Amino acid sequence: MAAVRDWAGRSIALRLAASALFWSFLILLIAGLILSALYRDTTERAFDTRLLVHATDLASDLVSQGNPDQRELGTLGDPRFDLPLSGWYWQVGQPDARPRDIRSSRSLFGAQLPALVEPGDDSRFGEVRKGYRQGPEERMLRLVERDIDLGEDGRYVVRVAGPADEIESEVRRFTFSLTITFGLLGIALGLTTLLQIRFGLVPLTKLRTAVSSIRRGEAERIPGEYPRDIAPLAQELNLLLDTNREILERARTQVGNLAHALKTPLSVIVNEVGSAPDEVAARVREQARLMRDQVNYHLDRARAAALAGTLGTITEVEPVVAGLARTFQKIYHDRGLILETAVPPGTRFRGERQDLEEMIGNLIDNACKWARSQVEVSVETMSADERVWICVLIDDDGPGLPDEARAEMLKRGQRLDETKPGSGLGLSIVGDLAALYRGTLTLQRSPLGGLKAKLELPGDGG
Repeated sequence: MAAVRDWAGRSIALRLAASALFWSFLILLIAGLILSALYRDTTERAFDTRLLVHATDLASDLVSQGNPDQRELGTLGDPRFDLPLSGWYWQVGQPDARPRDIRSSRSLFGAQLPALVEPGDDSRFGEVRKGYRQGPEERMLRLVERDIDLGEDGRYVVRVAGPADEIESEVRRFTFSLTITFGLLGIALGLTTLLQIRFGLVPLTKLRTAVSSIRRGEAERIPGEYPRDIAPLAQELNLLLDTNREILERARTQVGNLAHALKTPLSVIVNEVGSAPDEVAARVREQARLMRDQVNYHLDRARAAALAGTLGTITEVEPVVAGLARTFQKIYHDRGLILETAVPPGTRFRGERQDLEEMIGNLIDNACKWARSQVEVSVETMSADERVWICVLIDDDGPGLPDEARAEMLKRGQRLDETKPGSGLGLSIVGDLAALYRGTLTLQRSPLGGLKAKLELPGDGG
């Protein structure tokens, strides 16, 4: 099961290549074994035919001459039968003959050839017998044996043997040639298989490129034509994109309508309390301001939730940070704040520009409110879980926060100092917007002595 799970995550190209190479290797191996066995059988048959020709010549000499005990048998025309222990031997004698009555080739050098049947076994009389036996000097021989019945002169057995290593040598040469041939064939099959897989997966590669273009914001739909197997997938993805776009437009419209529907009555209430007693008017205005803040907060969350699900929205980070830095330097120019930025070119956020502006803008604004003289904004990129993330770091040299107070500051409506302007929603909005993009906001101690806001958001690797 573990092996199956491991292969489940492999690429289609690797799975197809591994499957094709495995079955090609298995088929070639089986074919090689079959061909090698057939060639061995063919070689043995050819070798047996040569031995049988020699045995037939000896039988002919034995039948055509006079007294069997005084017949002179020929040399079979092969000098190897005269070389001592050459591996080529012949032997003629009765089944129960004494060694001195057995005639044999000079190559046997006084030795005897083994029998292929047990002495006294007549069940195979008259047939040509073939097999392997161990001969002189423990050398393996291929042996052919046949019976000759001379009537009143008795029965004789003719045996002819040749070295079995000649058969093995022929088979080894064939096996080596076959291995080289099948190896080259296997390499050719492997290369053609890889080319076929590469060609066959071109539509999937094209589809992946199109989806990546949509993710990077370079296209809105999947263009082009695809094979019948993949065309339905491309069509369903385009329908999904259209549906997502329609849902987004409806959400934006509903958010806008709700904003107008609530803000207008609130404005009327605030205007009408002008004639009311001061204590009542102040209380109504305070509650109306809180209601407006709460409405804006929840509307922002609803808008961000809709935008965070948008496909293919990419925002360049450097222009956003540069624009915000210029804005806040103008706002706080009377305090002489030094606002430094460091953003690597090409850093991109996977989301809406206005959301990025709101998150970074709230953090810079908060840092400028509390900083004594310096605010630093830097952006880094990192990879985690096979995804690219951007990390926005905003440091100030203000009074900072105790460890136990940092978590409380991320809660909605929490304020460190009531004398500072604001509703206490800024950090909460940033945290909620970051969470919608599966990011995080954390507060730490800054090397400058004040507060460090660390905002992690999904980035785009290009």
